[in-house]
Amino acid sequence: MSDDLKSQSSPEMPPEFSDEQHNDARLLFAGPCDFVLGVAGLEQLPNADRTEVAFAGRSNVGKSSLINALTGRNTLARTSNTPGRTQQLNFFDLGGKLYLVDMPGYGYAKVSKTQRSEWNRLINDYLRGRPNLRMVFILIDGRHGLKESDENLMHMLDEAAVSYRVVLTKCDKSKKLEMEKIQADLKACLKKHGAAHPDFVQTSALKNKGIENFRTIITALQ
Repeated sequence: MSDDLKSQSSPEMPPEFSDEQHNDARLLFAGPCDFVLGVAGLEQLPNADRTEVAFAGRSNVGKSSLINALTGRNTLARTSNTPGRTQQLNFFDLGGKLYLVDMPGYGYAKVSKTQRSEWNRLINDYLRGRPNLRMVFILIDGRHGLKESDENLMHMLDEAAVSYRVVLTKCDKSKKLEMEKIQADLKACLKKHGAAHPDFVQTSALKNKGIENFRTIITALQ
């Protein structure tokens, strides 16, 4: 795979943006980005007065690392070697213009059935009822591809008519043939989902690949 993920011109990659759009994104993400609050219940949600984009994914997919890479900060979102540490909806204010929402990870986090049920209820209620939510980014581990839990979330978002887009993470860690198969399977899967964006995004937080293009994709949703 090319070292420059964002410059690839394969059908799966998003179209190129103008220099002006990239510059707008650089300015936005270079500005202030602050943690606002953690939400454990819908009654705690901030006012729906700006665009929101949410990040969802399995507990070990690298959500916090990707958010930190996007914002150019090492410790904005909490990272841990223990999956499932994000246990609420964490809201980050990006330049007073949009909210980045880090959602609880799903998958094999070692929590009780009661806690997992509460997380699922919070996630489902939030995704179905937030009027200013423009896009859910479903993060998929680029080493492993789609899992059943990812497709379960996709089906739920289809039913709720909530737009979403898949983001492959850790794309620097897969061999070329492995990545090509994962991409082909993902492309075929997305065609079956009505609320899914037809293109997906490839990233590596570690190598800072695909990050600039992803920033521009987010900024364009305002």
